[in-house]
Amino acid sequence: MNLSSIITGKSWRSDQRFIDADTKNFRLIFFAFLIGLIAGVVSSVFRLTLAFLDSYREGLFATASHSGFSTYVFPVLFSITGIGVSLFLVKFFAPEASGSGIHEIEGALDEIRNLRWKRVLPVKFIASLFALGSGLLLGREGPTIQIGANLGKMIKDIFRHPDDHTNLFVSAGAAAGLASAFNAPLAGIIFVIEEMHGHFRYTFFSLASIMVASGTADFVVRALVGADPVIQMTIFTKSDLSGIWLFIVLGLLFSLVGYLFNKLLIVSLDFFGNLKRTNLVLSIIIIGAGIAIIGIVNPKMISGGYNTIRSVLDHNGTVQILALLFFGRLLLTILSYGTGVPGGIFAPLLALGVTFGMLFGNVAQHYLPELVSHPGIFAIAGMAGIFASTVRAPLTGVVLAVEMTSNYEMILPLIITTVTASAVTAQLGNQPIYTTLLKRSQEKIKSS
Repeated sequence: MNLSSIITGKSWRSDQRFIDADTKNFRLIFFAFLIGLIAGVVSSVFRLTLAFLDSYREGLFATASHSGFSTYVFPVLFSITGIGVSLFLVKFFAPEASGSGIHEIEGALDEIRNLRWKRVLPVKFIASLFALGSGLLLGREGPTIQIGANLGKMIKDIFRHPDDHTNLFVSAGAAAGLASAFNAPLAGIIFVIEEMHGHFRYTFFSLASIMVASGTADFVVRALVGADPVIQMTIFTKSDLSGIWLFIVLGLLFSLVGYLFNKLLIVSLDFFGNLKRTNLVLSIIIIGAGIAIIGIVNPKMISGGYNTIRSVLDHNGTVQILALLFFGRLLLTILSYGTGVPGGIFAPLLALGVTFGMLFGNVAQHYLPELVSHPGIFAIAGMAGIFASTVRAPLTGVVLAVEMTSNYEMILPLIITTVTASAVTAQLGNQPIYTTLLKRSQEKIKSS
């Protein structure tokens, strides 16, 4: 055999390897599409069912508010039953389904946690509906993200992909889950890249996969649920640069809010985690009854927070009312998540951010009317600011706030707020909440 034939043979084999590799990678794109499609359908069913439960609960509570204290019994039983059933399912069938589950996904991407999708998928779906339907201050994004990630693992196992594809499939499912929750496909992509950057294995095809999964899931949800922005509000066309320094002040304040929130959340989890069974049952009864009574008296104080956000943006309450709403929801969010039932913190955080931002905007407008045209601009910045200070994902916070409100002209103020909030809270020693939750989970496993 001459030299030219040897070279030609090697060249052919090399080209063939590239062709085979590209074919395999393009197949991954197809499976990312499949993950996004399934995640979009499941998330749509979840959102529609949850909307029905929320509507039923709101009607039940509204009837009780107009009929006297004697009619509180059924609403109280409704909330207690929802929390109790949810916690029972999690405790006895899939403990990793508690909370948002995002730290579990990060652990799975690091190969230190196992995704038991056969258990988690049904438990997370059903238990989350009971928990969120009860009126607890929890968000739907935690369930949809964990469900999406486990659907990715399910597709990987069913089609018998090698283990080195797990990271890509799980990441694609997580992105699809966040996109499905908020009609925010870009936020789903950015969240995986930014928040899970230490866990997500970045390549061209892994990035393409999360983009395809996120976009597909968002398309399905918009087709089945609706294409409108999650938060309907005024679209601000410009921001006065002379008052841009106010967003630095707002970011500084949110750095403290994020620090407080993260610390209190861990305290709450430790408190409920250390309770004996009898005391835990008693606590669930007290919290369920409290949620129902508060919801009857003031519906804006409970649930995920979408109605609260709309109310704050529409009515722009007094400083006293906004302060009461902020601190009340802060405490109830901490207690809700601490119980250990499934549910996310994104939506409650966004409600807190809007409320505090509007509070800040009202005060600023009162003392500096020439610099503040509308306090609502600070409400939008508040959504991104509180996300940046708690999750420490400022870019995701900016994108999420913009996609949810369609206020694209607010990008500069949002960047200033989030960078300030995340940088200062880091200097205070505030760890990203999901990093803290993952470490806490690992420590519990080692000690057990």
